[in-house]
Amino acid sequence: MAYADHSQSSSRTVSIIIVALIHAVLGYAFVTGLGMKYVKKAAEQLNVVDVKEEPPPPDEEPPPPPPEKQIEPPPVVAPPPIVQTPSPAPPIQTVRTPPPVYVPTPVAAPPPPPPPAAPVISKAAGPRGDASRWFSSDDYPASALRAEAQGTTGMAFDIDAGGRVTNCRVTQSSGNADLDDTACRLMMRRGRFSPALDQGGSPIASTGTRRVTWRLPQ
Repeated sequence: MAYADHSQSSSRTVSIIIVALIHAVLGYAFVTGLGMKYVKKAAEQLNVVDVKEEPPPPDEEPPPPPPEKQIEPPPVVAPPPIVQTPSPAPPIQTVRTPPPVYVPTPVAAPPPPPPPAAPVISKAAGPRGDASRWFSSDDYPASALRAEAQGTTGMAFDIDAGGRVTNCRVTQSSGNADLDDTACRLMMRRGRFSPALDQGGSPIASTGTRRVTWRLPQ
């Protein structure tokens, strides 16, 4: 009895294993064979459709600008009128006696200062050498010879501290301008003096005079 039960359980186990193997083989065949067939068939029936992109819509034109509004200038406001209040005229006072008229007294200008006192000459200037040789008949102007002019020329001149003659001027005319001009010109060119001396013995400027007589040579 025990042996029979053991044989039946072994047969049942073997049957189950065989059935499981058959199912495994069938499943593998279905997955590898039949599945690829159906996948290929489905891929052949797939239709490819090209979808074209729609072009972009055209650009819309910008709306026209709004019309410009003219800005009206603000109204001119006139200022309020200036009210001038007339001021009363000042009262006029009458005076019987007129006020005295002021007359300014002119003020005299102060007198100019007196000139400095001239130095006191202790020794007058004297000619150096022979003064008669300063003028000769050879110096007679040719124009005066032709006019046969002759006369005496008086001169005044300045003598500087060095004894030279300056600023000769005619004080008495001989009657001929050429004779007078020649006398002063020769006096300044040839006249030499020992200068005047003051009280301290220093040479100072002084003045001198001279007369020259012109006579036609014989």
